[in-house]
Amino acid sequence: MAWYAYCIGEKPAFPELARHRKPVPMESAVGVSGNQVFLYPASDLAVIVSEHNPAEALNHKAGVDHARVIADCFQHSTVLPFRFGTVFQDDESLRKSIRSNQRQFQTNIDKLRGKTEMHLKIFVDDCCAHSFEKHVPAQGVGQKYLSDLRENAARTRERQTRARAVSFQMHRLFMPLDEEVSCRLTESGKMVLDIAHLIDRKYVERYQNKFASTSATMRECQMQVSGPLPPYHFVHRLTRGAHIPAQPAAVRAAVPVATSLAGIPDAIPAMA
Repeated sequence: MAWYAYCIGEKPAFPELARHRKPVPMESAVGVSGNQVFLYPASDLAVIVSEHNPAEALNHKAGVDHARVIADCFQHSTVLPFRFGTVFQDDESLRKSIRSNQRQFQTNIDKLRGKTEMHLKIFVDDCCAHSFEKHVPAQGVGQKYLSDLRENAARTRERQTRARAVSFQMHRLFMPLDEEVSCRLTESGKMVLDIAHLIDRKYVERYQNKFASTSATMRECQMQVSGPLPPYHFVHRLTRGAHIPAQPAAVRAAVPVATSLAGIPDAIPAMA
């Protein structure tokens, strides 16, 4: 039987696993393709899975369902989200992956216990919108070619400086434990900063109050907030550099990783 994997949680957080060594249905939880969600015990960990038919396509709705199951589990336990589309072909491949990486998983859960992710999306006018990007051919020579390269590089540095200034300001205002920042340009002439902040869960209300006061005073920016969320953006930092053995029986690498939020509704991980 193939298993679709959502996340890893703490076994003690799910009392129904106390007397079971086999997968236990997670009451009222519905997963990808409408399948029943199970708690799969693995030592002190619980792997949240559902039965999976490899012939079934994983679409956008499946991505939404994937995120919803993780969010439900996050209400009970610290979680390490799996990448969307992680499938184990059988029980043995699932057990082998968890057994091989159990120490790393447990360490990551310990580091993320009691923490949550808040996500800021900030829209800023492009500081270089008054000038136009110049198309520079891949191969070129001459004074104009070098001049265009310098101008484009200067615009890039100016945007980077502006983005760093905004992200630093957000860091100073919200004082997160950790952060992940990315920036992109839109066709409408805006810079969009996606900022993930890791904070203690007990300070969520204070964070939201700070957002309300900040968004009201920063008229040069448009701000959106989502959360509290499972720590999607921060799991990969903890697994980076860890030895992950090959798992040929898994359709996707069976390692929790960060998931981008770009292009998908707020709080819903993108399909990797």
